[in-house]
Amino acid sequence: MQQIVTPLPDEAPADILRRVEALGDKLSAVKQAIGQVIFGQQQVVEESLITLLCGGHGLLIGVPGLAKTKLVQTLALTLGLEEKRVQFTPDLMPADILGSEVLEETETGRRDFRFIHGPVFCQLLMADEINRASPRTQSALLQAMQEKHVTVAGERYELPMPFHVLATQNPLEQEGTYPLPEAQLDRFLLQIDVGYPDLASERRMLLATTGPEEAAPRRVLSDGELLDAQRLIRRVPVGDSVVDAILTLVRNARPDAENASDTVRNYVAWGPGPRASQSLMLAVRARALLDGRLAPSIEDVVALAGPVLRHRMALSFSARAEGITMDKTISDLAEALA
Repeated sequence: MQQIVTPLPDEAPADILRRVEALGDKLSAVKQAIGQVIFGQQQVVEESLITLLCGGHGLLIGVPGLAKTKLVQTLALTLGLEEKRVQFTPDLMPADILGSEVLEETETGRRDFRFIHGPVFCQLLMADEINRASPRTQSALLQAMQEKHVTVAGERYELPMPFHVLATQNPLEQEGTYPLPEAQLDRFLLQIDVGYPDLASERRMLLATTGPEEAAPRRVLSDGELLDAQRLIRRVPVGDSVVDAILTLVRNARPDAENASDTVRNYVAWGPGPRASQSLMLAVRARALLDGRLAPSIEDVVALAGPVLRHRMALSFSARAEGITMDKTISDLAEALA
């Protein structure tokens, strides 16, 4: 498999352009390979790939049975990543994720502590039903997601590179759950809403998954190529108009902004911080490459406004009482950019 070479600081623009075009071809092959296993979830697949290409973490929200687990497994196999899964439950402890130290005795009688790595030491961690774990356990992931290392008993342990978390939530059952705190929600690059497939896709799924054999995903990229792709995406140029659109969208979503609309001022309790702008800046680059374009546009900003802002804003009680929804609020903000 052809390797994507890490760019040099003085790399010529023509060389960067050539590498971006080559990456676009690779990403088309990745989408095709995933489409042979995951049916009717093109937008979900695209947003998941955007998350990984940006080096970020994703929050998948959908009812049971929509192939969220299968999607994570397929992404890991297609991108050549080591994947592990943790089922979050109320009795899950931080050590069950991070690992713990055990006291061992050698043949000479000497006792020493040895660190046993937990499942977080992988390249793609699926945190299944993350909101079922206690806040103490949820916070165990905060350092890992942001700093890419963990600290146990005063010792620092680096995580593998690349490192990503794809967490799932069931939006229906709320009994016995612990809502994620705002600080942790902000660590997720995108909130990916997983809906039902359309009729044609569900028909294809029935025929493909209930026969004697089921299609298996194939590897298209390696972990090293994914790392190089993440570095390359940060070199994709973004026009001033797109930068202005990102800033306008994020800043106007804050209720105390000078240009905030009456809806935002009256119904938004708190708005997105600067990390939302950073996430959107990276995500529009990745979306452009996935679509075969060499530079992002304002349409990319509009398309990604929802996934970037949904979990970084909150509506007031009066908004809920009057039927104001988050999706409609973000949609109005995005439409104002056109």
